Amino acid sequence: SEAAELLGLMSYMEGMRLITVVEHVPPTSDENVTVTETELNNVPVRLYLPRRAPGGLRRAMLYFHGGGWCVGDAGMHGYDHLSRRVSNELDAVVVSVNYRLAPPHRFPAQFEDVYSVSKFFLQSQVLSQYGVDPARVCVAGDSAGGNLAAAVAQQLSEDPEVKTKLKAQILLYPALQALDLDLPSYRDNADKPLLPRALMVRFWSEYFTADPALREAMASNSHIPAESEHLLQFVNWSRWLPAEMRGAHRYSSPALGGAELARSYPGFLDPRASPLLASDSRLSRLPPAYILTCEYDVLRDDGAMYAGRLRAAGVPVTHHHAPDAFHGALMFVQWPLELAVGHRLLNTYLDWLKENL
Repeated sequence: SEAAELLGLMSYMEGMRLITVVEHVPPTSDENVTVTETELNNVPVRLYLPRRAPGGLRRAMLYFHGGGWCVGDAGMHGYDHLSRRVSNELDAVVVSVNYRLAPPHRFPAQFEDVYSVSKFFLQSQVLSQYGVDPARVCVAGDSAGGNLAAAVAQQLSEDPEVKTKLKAQILLYPALQALDLDLPSYRDNADKPLLPRALMVRFWSEYFTADPALREAMASNSHIPAESEHLLQFVNWSRWLPAEMRGAHRYSSPALGGAELARSYPGFLDPRASPLLASDSRLSRLPPAYILTCEYDVLRDDGAMYAGRLRAAGVPVTHHHAPDAFHGALMFVQWPLELAVGHRLLNTYLDWLKENL
């Protein structure tokens, strides 16, 4: 992607999106699950409905794919497989959302799409149409999708028009804050596959703007204006990270920058983009959480800090930390990218859902 961009052949993200094209599979039903593509509230979704006769009202999952808000698709092979497994093994309706991507669509378009689908689906007449138990609906997502799931759960908890309460939020190696990009996990895993620090910085900046000034400021961790310094308490890893994750790292607060970037691109200070910025009172209204973090992942500490803050706010949290895993590992369950760690993480995730959804 970098070479193609330098040669003027295509933009960086257009190059990245080729992965999505190669991985895309058509919506094909099988003996267990009916798969269709449709729209909910004018947003495209891939819908998975169990084929067996219902033994009562079903569970449901609203799923948001990863890809740094810039790439990815509900129809990618890995996401299609994951949705089928959840639908079949839990006898659940799965709504996998194809939200708009950056570029050309910047924040908050992605959030608005997934929120629109979630709010629409949670209406009693829609739940009834799909035979869903209103007491057994969750939001879920991985990476950037985990970010969206956390943000959706927060906003749903405060929306007076939404009467249905979520049963759970499932956040798989989520990105949860854009304030401090020099956490121990960013330092430890700066050059690790599949998500090196430079790529995560690129994803974060592209979510808000094409302006290279924001990307450069984020790369040097100097993008927070002085007037927003009070927000750093919510992402202070010396307080919110377990000692074993802090390791030998010493805390230093991000260097404060000018106000111009935050004035031009205020999104990175918005809890809809950085759910870790939510107040304690807002967090206290959230449903139980399942949070997966992986040791070899720049986003490891985001998930761990959110687990700590949710617990402090009185929310039940299952924090599953995989000491031998890397970003995206749960998807590595099919040939030719099949790993034992992928199967283990997926089975643990499914077992939790069976018990808690």
